[in-house]
Order: sequence, then C-alpha cells, then structure tokens
Amino acid sequence: MDQALVRQWYSTHQRDLPWRAEGVSAWQILVSEVMLQQTPVARVIPAWQAWCERWPTAQLLAAASLGEVLSQWNRLGYPRRAKNLHRSAQMVTEEFGGELPRDVETLETLPGIGTYTSRAIACFAFGIPVPVVDTNVKRVVARVEDGDQAAGHWSVGFGLERVDEVSRTENAEHYCQIQRGLMELGALLCTARSPRCETCPLQDSCRWRAEGYPEDPSVKPRVQARYEGSDRQVRGIILSWLRQNPHPLERETLEDLWPQAAQRQRAVESLVRDGLIERHERVDGPESFSLSWLPPGRGE
Repeated sequence: MDQALVRQWYSTHQRDLPWRAEGVSAWQILVSEVMLQQTPVARVIPAWQAWCERWPTAQLLAAASLGEVLSQWNRLGYPRRAKNLHRSAQMVTEEFGGELPRDVETLETLPGIGTYTSRAIACFAFGIPVPVVDTNVKRVVARVEDGDQAAGHWSVGFGLERVDEVSRTENAEHYCQIQRGLMELGALLCTARSPRCETCPLQDSCRWRAEGYPEDPSVKPRVQARYEGSDRQVRGIILSWLRQNPHPLERETLEDLWPQAAQRQRAVESLVRDGLIERHERVDGPESFSLSWLPPGRGE
C-alpha cells in the first residue's frame, strides 16, 4: 500500500464534513460516529449540527430527559442509538469527570460503542494510531493488496491486523490520516458496485485491477430491506405520534395508526423492550392500554 499516495489524495479530495472542522470536540465526534451508524452522511449532517447546537457537551446532554433526547433524534432512525448516547453522556459525566476516555478498552464500555466506533473515536478525536475498520476500508485493502473483490471472509481480528499492517508507520498523525484516506477512498471511488478505478490514486498498484477484476462468488447482490410495511415503519409511526402529542397514545388511536394487530404488537413490545416507551395497562378491558414516552429519569 502506497501510504503517501493515500495521504496525498485524502488531503486534496476529502469531503468537507462538519465534524472534521477545527475545534470540534471529542464528544461531538463521538456523536457523529453514533449517528453515522446505519445512516447516510447527508441525513446526519443537519441532525448532528442541530444536536451539537442544543447539547454541545456530554454534561448538557446528560442533564436532558430521555424524552427530550428521543424527540430531538426525530426521524434519524434506530432510536436506540439516541438512548445509548444519553446513557453514554451520563457515564462520561458521572464516571469520567466529563472527559471522554481516550483508550479503546474504556470507550467500549460506553453503551452502543463497539469495535469500530471505539477505534474511530480514538483515532479521529485523539490521534491514537489504531486501525479503523469499516466496510469501506476492508474493501479497499482487500482489492488493492489481496486482489479480492470484497472482504466478506475477514474476521474482526483479522481485519484489524490486516489494516494495521498496511497502515503501519512511526508517525501517529500519518497513521490516522491513512485511516481517513482508506475510508474516503472506499466511500467515494472504490465503491461496492461501481468503482471509479480510472480516478483512483492506487490504480497502478491495485492487484484486483491487475488481475482483471475477478468476481468473488461469495458476494451476493445486496437486497435492501423494504421500509414500507415493515416493523420499522410501525415503530417509527408510534414514536412520531408520541413526539407530536403531549398525551398518551390510546389503544383505539394506535389501531387507527396501523390496522395489523400482530405487527402493532411486535412494534410496541420491541419499543418497550428497548426502553423507549412505557405501556400503561388499564382496568376497563383486557386489551385496554396506553403508551407514552418514558418519564424523565426512567429507562436510564
């Protein structure tokens, strides 16, 4: 891997993303990484900006109620991430004196922060030279170094070792810039379906290109799960109604929102299980209940 080419290309072609700006705090970078989990960059940018304007620090977010946090999260999707962010803010405030931990192992103790996100924060927020391995990075390294169309067979441990191997340098700043560069190459040029090899800075050393782009038989066309009619849509409808109305959602109204009983039940049960809403049983019938946001201080 020609590290200098990766760094040079990144310095010229990197996207102007707000969480990369000078003065953005480590906590705000964590917020961006959590929001970027399963959500496109274009949708995250305005949500992140509004979030950081309202709660620029972990301490301010920790002082908010869970209902306020979920309302601000709005339609960003997978609202459990908002709950995890809220709990993480409380942990940072109460257990770490308001300062985000720098080491990967401690970062991984925060809710919703796994192998990738912990290393992304350590590398991008603190400049610690650790491999940051997402699907984009894996795809670039697999193609350029190994001649593989993808890296579906990589285990988590192997991926960390392989990316660290091609990124290794004594300069920590350069190491972290290589992580950003590989990620950006995968997002912009070395894409899964339509790679733009003619503009890639690594085209002359890419083994996959040199071998005639061999197809990996294990790579299957990705089928995007439909949102319309899915349990996710029902969850979103319930949460949207609760965001917009100050009073509980009664069973009769819920039936009007979504007529299919089994799907309604699954959605309600999953939202209760995730700690996002509370179910209130009533005495006027076996099927009588109402739903509401968890009151402030609950579900934490």
